[in-house]
Amino acid sequence: MKITTIGIDLAKSVFAVSGADARGKVVMRWQLRRAQVLELMAKLEPCVVGMEACGGAHHWARAIGKLGHEVRLMSPALVRPYRTSPNKHDRNDADAICEAVRRPQMRYVEVKSVAQQELLALHRVRAQLMKQRIAQSNQLRALLHERGVVARLGAKGLRTALTDALAHPERNELNGAMGELLLELSGWLRESEQRIAAITRRIERAARDDERCARLMKVPGVGPLSSTALAAMVGNAREFKSGRALSAYLGLTPRQHSSGGKTVMLGISKHGDRYLRTLLIHGARSLLYRNHRGAHPRAAWATRLMARRGPNVAAVALANHNARVLWALLSRGSNYCPAPQRRFPSRPSNGG
Repeated sequence: MKITTIGIDLAKSVFAVSGADARGKVVMRWQLRRAQVLELMAKLEPCVVGMEACGGAHHWARAIGKLGHEVRLMSPALVRPYRTSPNKHDRNDADAICEAVRRPQMRYVEVKSVAQQELLALHRVRAQLMKQRIAQSNQLRALLHERGVVARLGAKGLRTALTDALAHPERNELNGAMGELLLELSGWLRESEQRIAAITRRIERAARDDERCARLMKVPGVGPLSSTALAAMVGNAREFKSGRALSAYLGLTPRQHSSGGKTVMLGISKHGDRYLRTLLIHGARSLLYRNHRGAHPRAAWATRLMARRGPNVAAVALANHNARVLWALLSRGSNYCPAPQRRFPSRPSNGG
């Protein structure tokens, strides 16, 4: 009885493991503690190991892969249909993973390296600090508003209003405990901004040191944040068959609801990583607002689209195009070559 496929349901302490033979029939089931997983995998002959792409999955994929097994990570949403019982428990989940990993049409998640996860950790910490800074700013604005001080939009407007209010506390009843509290909150906000700036500098250094990011940043609308997040998330992007596949993975392609030969295209799917999709859209939006003179052909096309359909549609369309260009740069290792701007012949005069 030779086991050719293994399905592992990852957990914090107790792991459910199912083993199937060449026909796909589950012939062995184990319930293992965390320290016993690698001991079992070391005893088994090399086989295909399936796991859901969740917390800790990339660590286990690297560790099990070193033992000679072929590890495949799958999205939990794609594994769910292969659960044969309506009851959800660890054994059924392991059986479903064991069945799903054998399907030829299954799509897999690339196992990330330690360097990729370190770079993603910087992005996650920065995103969390940004949320905290926004929350602190909103709280400061609300407290100032209670005392009749209305700050202008933006971080600079808040700092100006706070500085003026603390300099003249008698105008807005900020004497005593409220003034001390606002001064303390402003210090916390300043510390958050300093932490964000420090992590941003680390990401920018990583972008300068990575040859792939240097090539990606030549695409208009792509900066250090977008390039490093994409390189850390998809690696060389070769698991995607085309640029459209990467764009669909990021949720930038329209949803489709077609039946009976009638095609209905809806809004974008918003599948995949929200953070990376947001970075690409914000980069495209900044390019649109900076392209006043139509210096870049693609931005000029998006500017004309913005005049017809609005800024949001144009920004998403430009982000969709950039995602396809970025796939080509990553998967082929090529450099960005912008398309030449078209020159239309001038219209002849009446006497021409």
